[in-house]
Amino acid sequence: MKPNLKWLLRAAECDDGQGYCLECGDEADGVEPDARGYECDACGEPAVYGVDELILMGAYDDKAD
Repeated sequence: MKPNLKWLLRAAECDDGQGYCLECGDEADGVEPDARGYECDACGEPAVYGVDELILMGAYDDKAD
């Protein structure tokens, strides 16, 4: 599961510690912008990434609203 680009850009602009779980799609708080593989509170998988890291990885859906 990937976040949409619009959400990522908004989260990066706010710079408030947002992250995203690539496994379950849950949004995470208190995440460093360059975080990789943090444990997800929702599903327990090491799949939470910071917004800057997601953008650099190209791990987003730019076709979704």
